[in-house]
Amino acid sequence: MLAYYYATMQLIPALDLLGDYAVRLEQGDYDRVLFRQPIEEFMGRIVATKPGFIHIVDLEGARDGELRASVVERCTALAGAIPLQVSGGIRSVASAERALGAGATRVIVGTAVWTSREALGEFVDALGLRLVVAIDVRDGELSVRGWKSSAGIRVEDALERCLLAGVARLHVTAIDRDGTMRGPDLALYEKVCASGIAVVAAGGVRNDDDVASLAAVGCEAAVMGVGYLKRLGLELDS
Repeated sequence: MLAYYYATMQLIPALDLLGDYAVRLEQGDYDRVLFRQPIEEFMGRIVATKPGFIHIVDLEGARDGELRASVVERCTALAGAIPLQVSGGIRSVASAERALGAGATRVIVGTAVWTSREALGEFVDALGLRLVVAIDVRDGELSVRGWKSSAGIRVEDALERCLLAGVARLHVTAIDRDGTMRGPDLALYEKVCASGIAVVAAGGVRNDDDVASLAAVGCEAAVMGVGYLKRLGLELDS
């Protein structure tokens, strides 16, 4: 049964960028870098596996609150025909459109959509299916600004807002599992999938069994970071 569920969902490798390097952080902590490799080298390894999507996070943009369109353009050129979902520093509809213009197929927006109820609706109206709303969860609440602060919004309230606004897709991260190889928070994903909105899951996804388990609770895709490094035969920094 798990094999069936896994066959129906998508595995998306993650490429987190800091400066000119692909990195992996533990629980989003910029001071806890688990892996570092030049962007071109790491992207080449990912592209060779021919994934259906690549998940790009500009950590510098997320931290500083400013989209780096040049980074999106660089990754688009390296990815070739593989579509990208991009996040990091997208704080307005205009910056989201710049990311799309630079080559992204869809954009993940967190901080900006949670500033007000009106903001979420504005993003949905402008971007439609090209928008993926980020629900980054720590202790039951949404984290924003590169996971550095709390939005003061409970997961349940966030889901209600998304349903009312007509959000088509969510990107849900269990922050305490990110970069830890502890496995996904299945209870969290079961809760958000019950909303009926398509869910891309991230945080702690280690292997095929985890991907299958996420599919079984209703996720349409899973983002794999450290687990994908291991698939590629790469080692974490000690």
